[in-house]
Amino acid sequence: MRSLSNALRLFTASSTLLAIGIMAAPMAQASSYYNCNTPHGCSKIDSTDSHSDYGATKYPIVMAHGFLGWNRLLNTLDYFNGVPQVLMKNGTTVFTTKTSSVNSSEVRGEQLLQQVRTIEALMDSGKVNLVGHSQGGFDSRYVATVAADKIASVTTVSTPHQGTKTADFAVETLENDNTPNKFGTKVFEASLVAVGLSLDALSAVPLDQLQEQNVRNVAATTSTASNLAFNKKYPAPIPSSYCGMPPTNNVLNGVGYYSWSGSQTFTNALDPSDYLLTLLGKTHEGEANDGFVTPCSSRVGFVIRDDYRMNHLDSINQLLGMTSWRETNPLTVYRNHVNRLKNAGY
Repeated sequence: MRSLSNALRLFTASSTLLAIGIMAAPMAQASSYYNCNTPHGCSKIDSTDSHSDYGATKYPIVMAHGFLGWNRLLNTLDYFNGVPQVLMKNGTTVFTTKTSSVNSSEVRGEQLLQQVRTIEALMDSGKVNLVGHSQGGFDSRYVATVAADKIASVTTVSTPHQGTKTADFAVETLENDNTPNKFGTKVFEASLVAVGLSLDALSAVPLDQLQEQNVRNVAATTSTASNLAFNKKYPAPIPSSYCGMPPTNNVLNGVGYYSWSGSQTFTNALDPSDYLLTLLGKTHEGEANDGFVTPCSSRVGFVIRDDYRMNHLDSINQLLGMTSWRETNPLTVYRNHVNRLKNAGY
């Protein structure tokens, strides 16, 4: 009897410890991917129960596309190709946003702010982490300036904070159009507006809510001359001189700033976009660049790296993931950075 009693006690104790162990074991981290294609609407694309909390940031990640960008084309192709899915697997809740594909960062920034407010209300998060590619970095800086209390951090990817000679070249070419009534300029502008509206429609923006497209407004953000005014109006911890380093303190008005970019134009011979980016890169007259942006111009806040073997599209894992085989996979860069934000309390 005594041996039976002892066996029962042992079984009970073991069962209790097992139950406690199960309760104490890490629960699956629920994470989701939402697509926002109107100022007041976000729809869930996918969700997963991840057993990793590597990317479980305190606040959701909100991604902002660049010039001629989109969020999700035909509900299939993500602008940040594969990034939301990788982050979700690591416990991150991700939102992608849609602003005017062709417009100034003040117009786009206000559109982004409306979507940030919607996301915060949906998640009851109070704040978000903004990640902006190219012009999306300017849009994110706009939001962080006018609504700093809603933003935990801003990460800019391949954003020309001190201007880009590619934009300077485009502006100068348009201004020097000598055809009667500037016919060439009008055709070019009309073509970009048509592309912008098409990207809206293909991103499932309702036809009655298609966003304003304005080619002239873009120059008010990305050319070197106009960029000086933007930086004064929407300050960020950028270098005091071109090719200098940002201040040691990467926090401004309670917002943490981070940046990274590439320095190569041709990274994969199988990628047809590399040939165009290499041609565009010639506008920088020999200075290292990614086709649009130089490393010196990309720096803001904590500089993760500005010399990745990536071009302007590689930094969003495009075209369709055809990036350099000799460099860290862009998806890994995003994954590691989100972990950095998590560890910083964001």
